[in-house]
Amino acid sequence: MDTASTSGNAPPAPTCPARADEGAAAEPDGAPRSVDIAALRRMRAAKDLMDRSWSQPLDLNVVAARAGYSRYHFVRRFRAVYGETPGRYLTRRRIERAQELLRSANLTVTEICFVVGFTSLGTFCTRFKRQVGMTPTEFRAREHRSGPAPIPGCFALFWAGGFRPE
Repeated sequence: MDTASTSGNAPPAPTCPARADEGAAAEPDGAPRSVDIAALRRMRAAKDLMDRSWSQPLDLNVVAARAGYSRYHFVRRFRAVYGETPGRYLTRRRIERAQELLRSANLTVTEICFVVGFTSLGTFCTRFKRQVGMTPTEFRAREHRSGPAPIPGCFALFWAGGFRPE
């Protein structure tokens, strides 16, 4: 047993970010884990950047720099804090946006694919089916409800930033 840890002059416990839902969990030795609030704020800033720019191509280096980490360290820290990689998080958010557009907008699946930030229709459909359990076309048919007419595609594209100066 380490005598330094039993004396009154023990060094403070190292800080490490905990998952947002863990709070101050205990370390394996039973000691409470302190949470590095500054690291969590940096991770939240990077996540906020991804939430704001979900429809645009995002460079992992830029997002990692927002958090103050290298790209590789950022991926490990993001997974430790949020339980998924930044790529999976961004894909999940894009698919959620696509679901809403499929329900409410008068756009084709291809247009929605590009509006939510995917560059390949095949990748979009594969990831959509993996996350939702059905293709975008099947989802639209199932979710089609009677009620107000879908939002015209030109308004949906304008709102989502589809009309960008090239």
